[in-house]
Amino acid sequence: MMRPAILLVLLLGLSLGQAQASSVDINGARFAAGFEGDGQRWQRLGSGLFRYLIWNAYAGAYYQGEANPHPAPQARIPRHLELEYFHAIEAADFAEATRKHLRDALGATEFTALEANLREFNRHYRDVVPGDRYALTWAEERLRLRLNGELLYEGDDPDLARALFGIWLGPQPLRDDFRNALLGR
Repeated sequence: MMRPAILLVLLLGLSLGQAQASSVDINGARFAAGFEGDGQRWQRLGSGLFRYLIWNAYAGAYYQGEANPHPAPQARIPRHLELEYFHAIEAADFAEATRKHLRDALGATEFTALEANLREFNRHYRDVVPGDRYALTWAEERLRLRLNGELLYEGDDPDLARALFGIWLGPQPLRDDFRNALLGR
């Protein structure tokens, strides 16, 4: 009679442990192991903390569609990046930093080809306060930018998507250690 009760307690304990392991907490920012959205089932490949000088600037997690379990952040596959901010940042600062990084990281021809779409994308940034979360998604041949779940931008330029994901995950990211953490390395 006691055996089924003990087994039930053990199973419940295992289930709770697995539920807790399904998300990661980085400096108070919690990221799920997976979720559904944008016509995909997403799985987290990695997560990390981005430090700027001596400050913890933001935490992030990188996801890919379940059909693509190996990191390929520059490929034309479904991918999703979430960043939760620990400090207030103005929209104009996001736009300027994005433009500057892409101008420096891309060749002149490639940057010029993206410039008009990048200007349109940058117009959709909003100011953030601590706890706000931006999400950048490429799925269903659409690039989407959301702030706290609200859709701010939608476009269809795969080259812009590759360049934007490249800021954190490409060959010349903002920080190599953050890129590696996001890719689960």
